Amino acid sequence: MDKRKLNGGKREGAGRKPKDEELKLVEKLTPLEPLAFEALKKGLEKGDFKYVQLYYNYVAGNQKKQRTYTSTKMYLYLLINATNQNLST
Repeated sequence: MDKRKLNGGKREGAGRKPKDEELKLVEKLTPLEPLAFEALKKGLEKGDFKYVQLYYNYVAGNQKKQRTYTSTKMYLYLLINATNQNLST
């Protein structure tokens, strides 16, 4: 039996929804916009952190996450260089 069919791949309902579905959803949600802004305003007035965070995520964008990677080889190289310099002086 060929089991390649079980490997995954295209699935029913997978992928991005068609643009017209997105537009229909936006049209449906547009009348609720003033209510959403009012709820956001109330949350901000209470000083609730989640509302403040949500507001700034939309206004300023999400903060870029910075990651630092250290290589063991680079660490050893720097350590050996520092040791050699100390020995030569």
